[in-house]
Amino acid sequence: MNKPLRRIWLCADDYGMSHGVNAAIRELIMRERVNATSVMVVAPHFDRADVESLQALNDGQKRAALGLHLTLTAPFRPLSIGFAPNHDGCFLPLKSMMRTAMARRLHRDALAAEIAVQLAAFLAAFGHPPEFIDGHQHVHLLPQVRDAFLEVVPKAAPHAWVRQCGRARNARGLRDRKGLTLDILNVRFRNKAHRLGVATNPAFAGTYDFNRKADYTRIFPRFLAGLPDHGLIMCHPGFVDAELTRLDPLTTLREREYAFFISDDFPKLLESHGAALARPGEVA
Repeated sequence: MNKPLRRIWLCADDYGMSHGVNAAIRELIMRERVNATSVMVVAPHFDRADVESLQALNDGQKRAALGLHLTLTAPFRPLSIGFAPNHDGCFLPLKSMMRTAMARRLHRDALAAEIAVQLAAFLAAFGHPPEFIDGHQHVHLLPQVRDAFLEVVPKAAPHAWVRQCGRARNARGLRDRKGLTLDILNVRFRNKAHRLGVATNPAFAGTYDFNRKADYTRIFPRFLAGLPDHGLIMCHPGFVDAELTRLDPLTTLREREYAFFISDDFPKLLESHGAALARPGEVA
């Protein structure tokens, strides 16, 4: 008797960053190659046309879960008034944000206000709260941020689940430095979410070194190793355009990810590993 397929979430991050990223993500959703995307409401191409184009993909048949990609790092700007600390009106760069959070020098009320405003912007644009919430550059796992995040989210979006970024136990290779760092940062976030009764994905995958030689076709199978039913894999597909190049160092690798997901090899790989994309109406 054949074992039932594992239903997984494949979430395309950064919707709103650029038209090229948005177009690639919508194409993958339409082709049923990803089943979730997280939206950056502070990004320059979170605009009415791109929101409506994304919403249209769920008309009649729901193809993708839509979430909020909470953003608290440069080069993006806060939506709330008087957010601090900041750098020339922008959020702090990631390394500065991490150091400041670790030293517990962030402003708790400012964090809570910004998280609430970004949630409100999502609600205003889509007409409903996000189905899930995660963090750009995993900022929601940081000290102080996680406390404000887990205080605001259950009130503003009580039915949403949140992204925990811990790998499955039998997939915690020490060579993946990013994955190991997230495993460590994630422990307190996951434990607090569970104490508060906030739903999370059971496991996470998708980290790799973003260098020019990265072969995503060879990397992706390791994300499936040990991933349980309803586990989540993050990805960053996109087409490179001038706006993306200006805002983010992750450029051509986005096109490699897109090419892999749109290829005939991707669904065959899922099937060979006993996995399939979850139906977007299901709860992770």
